[in-house]
Amino acid sequence: MLYAVIDKTKPTSCPTNDPEGALTGVIGHLNSNVEHKSAEIGFVITLPAFQRTHVTSNAIGLLLHYALDTPEQGGLGLRRVQWQANSVNELSRKVAERMGFEFEGVMRWHKIFKDGVANGKVGNGRGTPKGAEEGDLGRDTAIYGLCWDDWVDGGREKVEGVMGRK
Repeated sequence: MLYAVIDKTKPTSCPTNDPEGALTGVIGHLNSNVEHKSAEIGFVITLPAFQRTHVTSNAIGLLLHYALDTPEQGGLGLRRVQWQANSVNELSRKVAERMGFEFEGVMRWHKIFKDGVANGKVGNGRGTPKGAEEGDLGRDTAIYGLCWDDWVDGGREKVEGVMGRK
């Protein structure tokens, strides 16, 4: 599920003068699992004019509230929200940590960036195995989790504190 992120404090850049505010990016829940009551926050894309502002933290915070708050609080009551980042993507990893996610480990050689060199990707820095396609890169993935018990034991307040910064 993807969501448009709108900053209602800014005027729209849309030629139709949409009164809702300025489109700042998109964010989503992915890899959701009803049986296990879990989801992942991913595809966090913030437009350049809104990077390093309150926008990303607030969008993530709203998704965390929706995912981890109980149904009585207006949420889904999930037990786990996961965050995955390329292990060398320090900005993504810092966002996860700032929002209260706990580092759980690294999945080594998790993905292959097909033609990664030509496409400007950053690999894991460990070369490629014998027989690999020329120009492919390996990705290690850092895994972070925020679970229901983290949420009720101070995680919710931490997220609210981050969202309160402007």
